[in-house]
Amino acid sequence: MATLKMEKPRKVIWDYDREADTLYISFGKPRSALTLDLGEGMLARYREEDGELVGFTIIGVSRIVGAR
Repeated sequence: MATLKMEKPRKVIWDYDREADTLYISFGKPRSALTLDLGEGMLARYREEDGELVGFTIIGVSRIVGAR
């Protein structure tokens, strides 16, 4: 299992895809990364070389927040 670390993010960028009901969150400019499935539609994105957490993808956001 990957050991993830998070530096203080420079800027949090997010985008919601209503059709896919998916929220994309990036810490700093979005960049290539590996994905770790955390379960229940939660995905962590991280850089392989140093384990830095660069963002999250949340699938089924409306289910999580209880709205639709």
